[in-house]
Amino acid sequence: MKKGLSGVVPIIPTPFNEKEEVDEKALRRLIDFAVSNGIGAVCLPAYASEFYKLTEEEKLQVVRIAIEQSAGRIQIVAQSNHPALKVAIKLAQENVKAGADVISLAVPRIFGLPETSIKEYLSGFFNAIPDTPVLIQDFNPGGASISVRLINELLEEHPNFKYLKLEEPLCAPKFEEIIKSTRGRVGLLEGWGGLYMLELVPVGIVGVMPGLAVSDILQRIFDLRKNGENEKAFDLFEKVMPQIFFALQNMELFHYIEKELLIARGILDNSVVRRATYKPDASTIAYVKELNARIIKLVNSQVHHVAKN
Repeated sequence: MKKGLSGVVPIIPTPFNEKEEVDEKALRRLIDFAVSNGIGAVCLPAYASEFYKLTEEEKLQVVRIAIEQSAGRIQIVAQSNHPALKVAIKLAQENVKAGADVISLAVPRIFGLPETSIKEYLSGFFNAIPDTPVLIQDFNPGGASISVRLINELLEEHPNFKYLKLEEPLCAPKFEEIIKSTRGRVGLLEGWGGLYMLELVPVGIVGVMPGLAVSDILQRIFDLRKNGENEKAFDLFEKVMPQIFFALQNMELFHYIEKELLIARGILDNSVVRRATYKPDASTIAYVKELNARIIKLVNSQVHHVAKN
């Protein structure tokens, strides 16, 4: 029996060639990179995978490739997002058939919806794949994420509701309330690049879902914080945070910076992002190179430290 999701569960970016076609060989290298870093699970295609620019077939394609390349070495969380329930269900069922370990779904937030509509949508999704663990993600730029009341209702009615990823600032009180009211029956994960992880690890989150390129560093930070080695956790977190904070200013900028760092780490050959996208100016490009160089230096120092000890 596979272990539940815990620690760092990075988002795999979608690599493209110069024609903006999915680069299968590069995607396989990304999965191997995650495995080599001791990561227990990865997720795709999510916001950080440019899922909103992929065709339905491409969304299924990247999951199939990831499952095949992982060969059971790492759990695959298959994001099956679509604002239409019917299409989301079709994606989820195909991903289950392909062998995904967990299915993830983002709450549709294109337009404002009452929670009765959101509950109907989510309930229909849970019912369509009753034997598969589901992770619900809620990122709502226009307001609050789903209520604690709705979370409890869904948990009581759907046994396959196993994980919840919320992306919002100052959410520690809400996380505490969720853990208390659900008695810890739903595993909470933090997103948004890991920005709030040091605040939320003591609260009781089970994991973090950042980008792939710094996932090994964040796993180390997560473990240190969880084990009470707070000074070491903060020291390491402070070194990686300038890069993460700068990237999170704009999701399209994040794609570029993530892929540039993966190039610097020898995993990707290019940083092609599907258009429309953010085109960085010369000063931004220079600063990104500087930030990423500091991450490479940090990674190398950590490798040296581990080898020495």
